Amino acid sequence: MLERVITTPDNYEPFLLSQGIKFGNLLFISGQAGAGDDGRIVSGGFQAQGEQAFANLRRALEAGGSSLRDVIKVTIFVTDMSHFSEVVALRRKFFSGPYPADTIAEIKALYDPAAMIEIEAIAAVRVSGEA
Repeated sequence: MLERVITTPDNYEPFLLSQGIKFGNLLFISGQAGAGDDGRIVSGGFQAQGEQAFANLRRALEAGGSSLRDVIKVTIFVTDMSHFSEVVALRRKFFSGPYPADTIAEIKALYDPAAMIEIEAIAAVRVSGEA
């Protein structure tokens, strides 16, 4: 059975997207960009957007009963691969070993011309009592 993950705020609602979908003990999180609660891309450049994207990812994971430490696979889209070292630093800050499987891809554009990073993830949902 599919279960929709809803966050507050949910900037995805108008676009007929789910923040995430839970299926059994797996959680599939839609791409999270560096948008604030108002839905607008945060100012401050790549680092600020990356931190916000990870904060949004954390919120969506927790709404689905998971966490950053339970991420199995992450896909990170950037509009400029020259930010690769910053992506590695963000991964180091928000993830811990064993680090999730990862794909980092440079793409031409994201949904908003100001967006420079978007992160999607697949995570485990722990059953109570699991470590």
